Amino acid sequence: MAQKIVRSNNSEQTVKKAAETAPKTQQTIKPAAPEKGSSVGYRIGAVVLWVLALACEVFCILILTNALYVTNKLLFLIIGIVADMIFAIIAAQLWKKANRIKPMSKKNKFLFYLWSEMGVIMAAICFIPLIVLLLRNKDLDKKTKLLATIVAVVALLITGVASADFDPISAEEKNEAEAVITDDVYWTTFGRKYHIDQDCQAITNSSTLYEGTVTEAIEAGRTSLCTFCARRHPEIDTTDLKVEEALDRAEELTPVPAE
Repeated sequence: MAQKIVRSNNSEQTVKKAAETAPKTQQTIKPAAPEKGSSVGYRIGAVVLWVLALACEVFCILILTNALYVTNKLLFLIIGIVADMIFAIIAAQLWKKANRIKPMSKKNKFLFYLWSEMGVIMAAICFIPLIVLLLRNKDLDKKTKLLATIVAVVALLITGVASADFDPISAEEKNEAEAVITDDVYWTTFGRKYHIDQDCQAITNSSTLYEGTVTEAIEAGRTSLCTFCARRHPEIDTTDLKVEEALDRAEELTPVPAE
């Protein structure tokens, strides 16, 4: 089965299966303009969208307090909640992208995780006050109150999960990865790891691979080195890479042979 390698800058090259990989000279590479982006631009975009999300929440609150009169409260509440969710989720994705382009230092772990999970924090701010107000509102009819509350709670859960950064990378970890891994790496459509070897057992069954620098892999959301590749390349110092913790756990789970 042919395995397609896609350059991170949208170039494509078709190669043979991992075990029968063709030399670089036999690969067809279609050049394309590299992606451009600034962490500042992404952060500004995130802030603007969070402001719009908060505006949607205020819109819903005005309806609940009768400061804004509408004929169909349930319909407009649902519209406001869904718009709130959409703006908050997109904002969080932009914020996470900015964090991968220019991550924060991990010297202060509390501030680091606070900064990394800004999307979750904003999700709470964009929905919890509204949910509390819905639950305490005595003027709404039971049907409107129940349905609007359910929609708001579900929106909060979806936004929270979509906004969470389950594998944030620090400035120190990114700098170290860029320093010790100078060759191109590979990653798949899904997953959070990048791979040094194209024939790594973790990606041999993937029909499409993305190829690029470790910086591009991190910016694509692949923030840690594959443990299999790390073990195959003992010459690479993984002390300050995210893979180190995974290697430690793997060693703990590996049974010790009987003497």
